[in-house]
Amino acid sequence: MSVELRSIYDVAIVGAGPAGSSAAIRLAQNGLKVLLVEQKKFPRAKLCGEFISPECLMHFAELGVLSEMTSVGGVPLDRTVFYARNGKFVAVPSEWFKPDSYALGLSRAEMDQQLLLKAREAGAHVLVETQALDLLFDENKVCGIKLRGKDRKTFEVRTALTMDATGRTRLLARQIAKSKANGKKERADFVAFKAHLAGAKVPDGDCEIYAYRGGYGGCSQVEKGVHNLCFIISTEIAKKYRGDADELLRNVVFENERAKHSLRDARPVDDWLAVPIESYGRAELSPATGLLTIGDAAAFIDPFTGSGMLLAFESSKIAAGVIIDEYTGDGSLRSCETISDEYRRQYSVAFDRRLRISSLVRHAAFVPFFAETVIKFLSLSRSLTRRLAAATRP
Repeated sequence: MSVELRSIYDVAIVGAGPAGSSAAIRLAQNGLKVLLVEQKKFPRAKLCGEFISPECLMHFAELGVLSEMTSVGGVPLDRTVFYARNGKFVAVPSEWFKPDSYALGLSRAEMDQQLLLKAREAGAHVLVETQALDLLFDENKVCGIKLRGKDRKTFEVRTALTMDATGRTRLLARQIAKSKANGKKERADFVAFKAHLAGAKVPDGDCEIYAYRGGYGGCSQVEKGVHNLCFIISTEIAKKYRGDADELLRNVVFENERAKHSLRDARPVDDWLAVPIESYGRAELSPATGLLTIGDAAAFIDPFTGSGMLLAFESSKIAAGVIIDEYTGDGSLRSCETISDEYRRQYSVAFDRRLRISSLVRHAAFVPFFAETVIKFLSLSRSLTRRLAAATRP
């Protein structure tokens, strides 16, 4: 479907990852005039664990893309296995999170492309290779965005509400935060690395998680017979090895016996990607009147929980639902303040407990001896393992 560019929209969404595209689909399907803006050209590689938990399949079905995700090569994953450095492990079956279901291994390039195509089909106006330069204000309310297209020309669009779905970069929200931070930049405590590998010895249907000093990593199969390896490590250790992903893999990640066994003969089939991680946990959900954050821009949950993608889909569903309830149908929203307040309330109910529990488990994972003790203890109690896993979910 081709949609002509308007000068005024009900909602503008910046960032076409899973949070942004799924919000665009839900809003457009409910009759809102939606603009979806993406800086990159799709499909594109993205640093991500590329583990899609079973609950996400329900969102795919609601969005009308479930068959597309499997037809492009999504690989069923039946369990996640957490390995301590000494090889001790505890397994979490995927069906614990949704009975008679499975997780999916699928590259972000494929998943994001299918969601973007669906957003366009639903009636959203999609602009790729378009950069969001600045927010527009009417007094203290966000009323639009200034954009620059791939032809380098700038233009403005007006919108009743704007959504920041730019992930951990929080591109729009940071513009609000700059004046409050007095120019100070957040320090990145961790660095994440990712590549697709050939030759990994991870059993079919398994997602393996490895604990080691200063971080953890995970590996599972995606489409085309390759495996996705994504690992996080402290900035201090990354600097010691000059940020060389191969050196970090051999000298740090391979401290974990299982990682060494599964990955020592594997070779990257594409370039390593790397990004700094400045913080975990929840950020400001509505940094200014007329602006909401969703997905990783709203909160970054610990990747080892396997629920990062789920958080993106859930938060966009909550935000879209609140907006739809406040939509009058004549091209206006009743109250941006009411939308912000209700979004914060529903978000807190859905995520605050999960984020706290995930934070506690992350601190344990980053201390190797403690991680080994926890994994050994959990391996003795299936019911306790299941309760802990469930605590990171709805």
